[in-house]
Amino acid sequence: MPSILIVDDNEQVCGVLREAFERAGYLVTTAPDGNQGTLSYRENPTDLVILDILMPEKEGLETLIELRRDFPSIKVIAISGGSERAHVNLLDLAKRLGALHTVKKPFEMKTLVNLADSVLTESSN
Repeated sequence: MPSILIVDDNEQVCGVLREAFERAGYLVTTAPDGNQGTLSYRENPTDLVILDILMPEKEGLETLIELRRDFPSIKVIAISGGSERAHVNLLDLAKRLGALHTVKKPFEMKTLVNLADSVLTESSN
């Protein structure tokens, strides 16, 4: 069973993502911020990380930099629901910092699950 870590400060978003990915056959762990997400990944690495960019404590870009530095082969999909102008720049920056894909909130859950499936299928080939 593939595993996924969802790092998002919005409890509702984490809950909805958890439910969708569990229905799709994933083992899901969640974290409310970058500090907890980094700690969780260090203790129990997952096959994929879904990482929100705008969070308190340690935000997503800082978390992405740290995780990519310490785990170069980590697979990350960055998500963000920030303002339109900042959102585009932050997601673009996340891609340049090592996120495999970026997704703007709000998104169709099926789209994100299919993207995760694709990332994990590509890496297993």
